[in-house]
Amino acid sequence: MAAPKIVFYFDTVSPFAYIAYYVFRHDPVFAECNITYVPILLGGLFKMCSNTAPIMIKNKDKWIDRERQIWASAFDVPMHQERPPNFPPRTLPIMRALAALGSTSQSSLTSALDALWEEFFVHHARTEEPAELRRNLSKALESQSLADEILRRAASDDADGGKATLTANTEKAFRDGAFGVPWLVCTRSDGQQESFWGVDHLGRLAAFLQLDKPATGKWKSLL
Repeated sequence: MAAPKIVFYFDTVSPFAYIAYYVFRHDPVFAECNITYVPILLGGLFKMCSNTAPIMIKNKDKWIDRERQIWASAFDVPMHQERPPNFPPRTLPIMRALAALGSTSQSSLTSALDALWEEFFVHHARTEEPAELRRNLSKALESQSLADEILRRAASDDADGGKATLTANTEKAFRDGAFGVPWLVCTRSDGQQESFWGVDHLGRLAAFLQLDKPATGKWKSLL
């Protein structure tokens, strides 16, 4: 029987995408799933959907920040209590680099994400700045020359470069129904498919994929 599949659309600007990613990477509930991480540009998706960032909406900006803290605490996700001082940063350079990297290797992509998300949401590093992005990629890939090659491809106008790949990923997310991140397209072992949005729907996602989730502890918040 085929393993359950999840296509995970994300932008590193989203704390909720980070929380969902951390859960997928560390919670044994999802160990049997085949997860594909797909970088998109959230701002570009918002334009396609005529959507607005929650932080730009009065009252919702405060509510959404509190939700970030609650969900991070519920699932033991390391995250600074305060928002990064430059939030929301311009993530275009990051997402182009991750798009270039993701088209080459999912394992390298997750290594880069582990580093970038921790640096941004835990340590408040300015990961979008060129020097900081290069440093994190070099550390994650254990190679400065490989990091430089990824950054070269990220800025390339070639069909397989970061610019074109990120645009194609974002358009694909829109066609798959996305209007925000994390957007999760799930395929069950029997081939049935359903999409979910946000951390607060991980319980429904696990139920749809027929995963054995714990009935106690952190999962109580989703039941």
